[in-house]
Amino acid sequence: MISAPFSFRLLLSGFLLLVAAGAVAQETAPDAQSPQESVQSPPLPAAEEKATPYDQRLIRLAEILGSVHYLRNLCVGRPEDSWRRSVQELIDKETADEPRRRERLTAAFNRGYRTFASVYTTCTEPATLAEARYRAEGATLASEIIARFGN
Repeated sequence: MISAPFSFRLLLSGFLLLVAAGAVAQETAPDAQSPQESVQSPPLPAAEEKATPYDQRLIRLAEILGSVHYLRNLCVGRPEDSWRRSVQELIDKETADEPRRRERLTAAFNRGYRTFASVYTTCTEPATLAEARYRAEGATLASEIIARFGN
């Protein structure tokens, strides 16, 4: 069994708490830019890729977070950046010197965001239901990653 870094476990635990609390919106001033969908992916020096046994799960989690980020902002009615910030922290800690892994996780987040942006332009009952289901799937996935790889 491969041990995940302690900070990674803490970050995933924080994600679970965020989900359990119903993703309480933080009172922040809206950005000067239009809706910020992208997670930042600054260029990093090339280093050897270290594949982890939970990479596919992590990619799915990033995609779920992108979807939830879009749907929460659509349905809450005020800017909420906690989901994007959570995945940015996760990407920063998990892929410190691995630009290809960083790109894959960033692309997954953006793909999740764009998938729902192409379908929902207003908050509807199906959008609310999708957001709740994705939050539940993300919580389950994060729990599985921690239980299996988090020692």
